[in-house]
This record gives sequence, structure tokens and C-alpha cells, in this order.
Amino acid sequence: MEIQELKQQLKKQIIECLNLTPLTPEEIKDDQSLFGDGLGLDSIDSLELIVLLKREYGINIQDPREGRKVLVDVNTMVEYIAQHRTK
Repeated sequence: MEIQELKQQLKKQIIECLNLTPLTPEEIKDDQSLFGDGLGLDSIDSLELIVLLKREYGINIQDPREGRKVLVDVNTMVEYIAQHRTK
């Protein structure tokens, strides 16, 4: 799968997983922060994203410090998925 396809797929999964239905994948910028002033996600959302990575890509993040490095923006998540996916 191409990186652009993976980004689009991940954006759709984030919207579905976190019930961000007013948003479309096109409205989420690749480099937009997922937390704080970006999408405004919180710690519960980060747990949901970790579950999403496990379920969809076979990626198991157990260290919170690693999670903070991965769950920055779509670009960072896609890069991590491309390097670590098992599915």
C-alpha cells in the first residue's frame, strides 16, 4: 500500500474509531497535531488509537513514552505503521 493510501485509510479509521463524524479525511491535515490545538484529542482518545493500531496493523504499543512519540500526527503514525506493521 502506498503511503498516501495509508494516510487516507488511517484518517478514515481515526474518524470512525473516535466518532469524529463531522470531520472528513480531507479536513485532517497530515501534519496537524492530534492533541491540544490540533484535533483536540485527549488521553482516552490516545488509548483508542493504540487499540486501533493493534487491531488494524498488529502494532502493540505498551510504553507510554513510545505512544507519545507515535501519536503526534498522521504523518508520524503512518511512518510508524510502515516500519512496524505485522498485518
